[in-house]
Amino acid sequence: MTENAGEFGRPRGDYGFDGDYRVIPAPVVAAVYILICLVPAVFAVLYSGRGEVASAVAAGLVAVLLVAFGVTAVRATRVGKFEAWGPVLQGLGLRGDEEVLDMGCGRGAVLLSVAKLLPGGRATGIDIWRADQTGNSPDATWRNAELEGVSERIEVCTGDMTHMPFDDGRFDVIVSSLAIHNVPTMAGRLAAVDEAVRVLRPGGRLAVADIGFTKRYAARLRELGMNGVSRRSLGWRFWWGGPWLATWLVTATKPESD
Repeated sequence: MTENAGEFGRPRGDYGFDGDYRVIPAPVVAAVYILICLVPAVFAVLYSGRGEVASAVAAGLVAVLLVAFGVTAVRATRVGKFEAWGPVLQGLGLRGDEEVLDMGCGRGAVLLSVAKLLPGGRATGIDIWRADQTGNSPDATWRNAELEGVSERIEVCTGDMTHMPFDDGRFDVIVSSLAIHNVPTMAGRLAAVDEAVRVLRPGGRLAVADIGFTKRYAARLRELGMNGVSRRSLGWRFWWGGPWLATWLVTATKPESD
């Protein structure tokens, strides 16, 4: 292995902010959330001025909690995902010559992190470049690859993860981070899981992190005969406001051919 886990906490690129910005642009989302935080803070001041201590404390507590939730989510998108994925990628024990696929690579947070571990291999990212990150585009991913010094180790393609343009059994490892849940239907999400298994070579490993539907992913992988299927939380660093919106990791290994 060529990097230590700590390297993943210090990205050189710009990976934007995660969220759904198809309808409301990110600056508007941020402005609205700040306003929501300010409302109870203002009421806390007003109640305090009128001597209504209990109401002031309650409003102040709401304001503090809202700010804490926002800070937690921002930390997850800017720092926490790197801290969480670093040990996961290190735990794969890569030789450095593998073919790795990142499904829904976005601006390359996980794609480029794994590329650092592949001096003799290749990391491929596929995405449809929808607005689930600020500034999500192939150009942004390539700029980050240059900044991270791994542009010679990656490929980036536009495509649908539910019907990927890759041969069966092409990849040694498949990863995905906060992407499959964006497929609008459960049938589509399970089709993405099916596609991951199809393009994974026998003996290859899968690691999928997501904020929803991970129990269904794990169940589908078991139905498809995958070995060692497990599901675990990636901890507070990958919370999106609190433990009620945590990120879970599903891992599995494809059986060797008979």
